[in-house]
Amino acid sequence: MHGLFCLIFSLLTFPAVAAWPDVKLEGVIMDEFEKPIKNAEVRIGEKELKTDRKGRIHASLKGKSIYQLKIDATGFYSRVQTFSHSELTSGHTLPFVLVKRQPKRVMMAFGGDVMLGRRYLKPYFDDPVLVDEVDTLTDAKKILAHIKPYMQLADFSVVNLESQVAEAKPKQRAPKSVTFYSEPELVDALLWAGVDYVTLGNNHTYDYLDEGLISTLDILNEKNLPFSGAGLTEQDALKPYVHSINKDSFAMLGYVGWQGSKSIKQTANQNQGGAAFGSMENMVTGVKHAVKSGEHPIVQYHGSLEYSNEPTGVTEQRLKSALDAGAVLAVAHHPHVAQGLELYDNKLIAYSMGNFVFDQNFSSTQLSFLMYVWLDEGQFHRAEIVPVYVKGYKPTPATGFERQQLLSRMSSLSAKRNTLVELVSGHGIIRSDTQGHNHSHTQKINLTSERNHKLPGWLSGKDITKVKLRDLGLKYRLGTNLINGHDFEQFGSFDTLERGFVYDKSAVGLNDYGYNSRQSLSLNFQGQQKHKFGMKHFRRVYRPSNPVTFKTQIKTSTPLKVRVFWQGRKTRQKLFDAFENNPLMPVQTIELTGGEDWQNLEIDFNSPRIGYRSYRLLVEIEPMTSQAQEELAVDIDDFSLIQWETAYQSSVKPLLVNDGSKMASFIGFDKVSNESVEIKF
Repeated sequence: MHGLFCLIFSLLTFPAVAAWPDVKLEGVIMDEFEKPIKNAEVRIGEKELKTDRKGRIHASLKGKSIYQLKIDATGFYSRVQTFSHSELTSGHTLPFVLVKRQPKRVMMAFGGDVMLGRRYLKPYFDDPVLVDEVDTLTDAKKILAHIKPYMQLADFSVVNLESQVAEAKPKQRAPKSVTFYSEPELVDALLWAGVDYVTLGNNHTYDYLDEGLISTLDILNEKNLPFSGAGLTEQDALKPYVHSINKDSFAMLGYVGWQGSKSIKQTANQNQGGAAFGSMENMVTGVKHAVKSGEHPIVQYHGSLEYSNEPTGVTEQRLKSALDAGAVLAVAHHPHVAQGLELYDNKLIAYSMGNFVFDQNFSSTQLSFLMYVWLDEGQFHRAEIVPVYVKGYKPTPATGFERQQLLSRMSSLSAKRNTLVELVSGHGIIRSDTQGHNHSHTQKINLTSERNHKLPGWLSGKDITKVKLRDLGLKYRLGTNLINGHDFEQFGSFDTLERGFVYDKSAVGLNDYGYNSRQSLSLNFQGQQKHKFGMKHFRRVYRPSNPVTFKTQIKTSTPLKVRVFWQGRKTRQKLFDAFENNPLMPVQTIELTGGEDWQNLEIDFNSPRIGYRSYRLLVEIEPMTSQAQEELAVDIDDFSLIQWETAYQSSVKPLLVNDGSKMASFIGFDKVSNESVEIKF
C-alpha cells in the first residue's frame, strides 16, 4: 500500500488521521468603525490570547483540520468563527468585527427548518443511526453540538420547528405523502443549544391532526419553549408570542402561506386546530395589532416553492405588505435551500433560511446559514450570515468549498435585490447604510495541463467581475460543482462522516496527503476486484440538457480501467426503485497508466434533458494487472461534477446566466494552455 498514512474506516467512527502541520494565525479585532479593540480575549482551543493596542493577535497553532475562535471584549457582543486548515494557511490577516452593546440594542439569531425523525432514526443504506431510542437526548445534543456555540451568543434565538412532537408516533395521520414527528428530546436539545422560541407556522404542524398538535403544544409548554404560529383554535393560532428583550417588547408572529388542498386543511379554522394561515389579511391585521399594542412585530412565513432560487410573487408581496404595515423584520422558510436577502425600506427580508436540522440527503439542501440580526429599538442596524453545512444531517460551521458556495449564492441572489453582502473573514455582513467595503482583488491562475480549474479565494466568496485572457486565443466558461465534500478536506471533521458518497466502507481509508491539499481517499483493492465510487444520492436540483464535466484526480501504481456512468431518477419514480432498477448510462471509459504522480481526469457530457427529476454520477475502477496482488491502494481526490453556468466566451466581463447570477467555483477553458490568466473578484 503506497502513501504515508492510511487507515481503514470503521462503520461507526472515523479517526482524525491526517498529520496537519502547524499554522500561524494573524488577525485584527475591531469595531464597526474599524477602530481596533485592545485587550479583547481570544480563545482557540486551550490557547488564550489578548489583542495589543492595535487590536492585533498573533498565534502559532498546532495543526488540525478545524480551528474555532471565541472572541470576547467588554461592552461588545461575543463572536465565534471557524476555519479549516487550508483557510488559515492562505496568508491573509483576518479582520474580526465586534458589534457594540447599547441600551435597547438586541441581537437575534435565526435558523431554518428543524425536525429529528425519519432518517435520523432509520437511515438509508448502511449509514449509522444518529438518534437511538436508548439515549435519545444525548444523541439529539450531538446533532446540535457544533452549532450551539453560535446560537448561544444571541439575546434571542429562533428556529422553525417543522415537526410535531410526541412520545410515540400518533395513530391518526393527515392525508398527505410526507409527515414528520420527533421525540420530546428534540425540544430539550433545542433548549440546551440556546434556542429561545420556535415558530410552528408551517405545513407539518398538523401532520398528525389534533392528537399530534395537542401533544406538541403540551410538550412545548411543559418544557418552557415558547412558540407561536399554531393553536387548537384559529384565534389561538394567530396570537403572537410577546417577549421583552433588553426592555423592548417584540411580537413573534408565525404563518404558513397556504391552507392545503385536502379535505382536512393544515390551517386552523372554526372546526379544527392547525397552523396560522398567512393570508394577506391575517398577516397585516396581526402586524397592525402588535404595533398598536406597542410591540415590534417580527413575521415568520412558510411559503414559496421547494428548491427554488427565488421567492414566489405571493411570498414577496405578503412579506413586503407586512413590513409596510409595521413589521420590523421578515424571515421565511419552506424552499429547503437558501435564498437571498433584501433590505426593503431599511427593513430586512430573508426569503428562505434553508435547512438547519434536517435529513434531506441531496447536496443542494445542505448549504444553509444562521442569521444574526441586530435591531435598535426595532430599527435594523446590521445582519450577519454565518454559513452552515448540514453535514451528515448535522448543522456544522461551513468551511472551505462549502462556505464559498454558500456565500457566493447569498451574495449573488441578494445583489439582484440591490442588497450588498459584504464578505469579512468568511461571514457575510449586511449593513443599514448598504455601503459595504467589499474590496476587489485579482488572482492569477496558472493553467498548467488542465482545462478546468477550481477557483481560489475562500475569503471572497464573490462573483467574478473580470477575466483577463491576455490575447491567448482562449475562451472560458464558468461553472459550479454539484458535489459537497468533493475535496475530502473535512471528510471526518466535526465527529461526522460525509454521507454523500457510495463506497465499500471496509476498503476505504484516508490519506494525510492529497492533490494540492492535505487529505485524499484511498480505495484498497484485493486482487482483481472492482470498486464502485461516486454520488450516493441523486442530485435533485440541476439544469437539464446542460454541459457538465466530471473531473477528478487519481493516483495509482498500476494501470486502471475507469468506467464513468450516470444514473437518473425519473420524474414520478420512487427513490429505491430508481436505485435498484434504473440502468447505469455509460459516459466514457478511460485507461490510466501506473505511476507516482496524480493523473487528471476530465470528461465532458450533457445532463439529462427530459423525464428525470434527478441524477447521480458513478465510476467503476478496475485494476488492469494480469496478476492478482495481495494489496493495492488507489488514491482519489477532488471528485467533482461541474455544471457549466455559461457558454464559452471571451468577454472580459462574464455574461449573466439564467437566474442573473455569476456564482462560480470553477473556470474552464476551451483548450489546454501553459500560460496564466488573471481573474478579478
